[in-house]
Amino acid sequence: MKILLSNDDGVHAQGIKALYEELIKHFDVSVVAPDRNCSGASNSLTLMNPLRAYKVTNGFTAVNGTPSDAVHLGATQLLQPAPDLVVAGINHGANLGDDTIYSGTVAAATEGRHLGMPAIAVSLVSNQPKHFQTAAVVTAKFIERLLQHPLPSDQIININVPDLPLGQLQGIQVTRLGHRHKAETMKKMQDPWQRDIYWYGPLGKELDAGVGTDFHAVANGYASITPLTIDMTAYKSMAKMTEWINELSL
Repeated sequence: MKILLSNDDGVHAQGIKALYEELIKHFDVSVVAPDRNCSGASNSLTLMNPLRAYKVTNGFTAVNGTPSDAVHLGATQLLQPAPDLVVAGINHGANLGDDTIYSGTVAAATEGRHLGMPAIAVSLVSNQPKHFQTAAVVTAKFIERLLQHPLPSDQIININVPDLPLGQLQGIQVTRLGHRHKAETMKKMQDPWQRDIYWYGPLGKELDAGVGTDFHAVANGYASITPLTIDMTAYKSMAKMTEWINELSL
């Protein structure tokens, strides 16, 4: 299997290095990743400036764009033949619940799926992650199973692993996305010249974090595996909306 490995923390991040070192034991792996940290980039693309790709000292390929740019460029231009699978990570921090909307890691995987390849996003849940090897091993073992159980064409896999030594991991659970309270308000400060600047506040606390959610699994020492669908249609609303939209007169 030929794997395209990317991330949103940048080509020099510890997480992508740890994942590469584990996956290369089992698969043919090529790394194409942003040249800088792009956390929170979501699915953004660089449309008004040219993209450039170049090798860096660790042998990986850096791209002066977003995670989605890196995957798109890698899959369509840099790797021949095209990869069989896209893996994004290991992200330095959680991508649980609502985080997936903003995540550049999940977006990198989504871009792979848009291009017709199965895709996996992997995150290590900690503000100061240490046990990248645990997440790397979980990912490698999941990929081995994936070979016998292909993903549906409209889905990607979101893996979140607690920051524990491998021997302390309680197991793996298939979960749904939980939900956070709204994030805290932006913080207003002043720069050294007394000009106003603004920072995003901390992430909101868990609102929906019960049994079966990704939040609950990770909090109890389990790796969380959540299948995500790319189709965002709210099917439950369609029939009711059809009823009242038919009453509109133009």
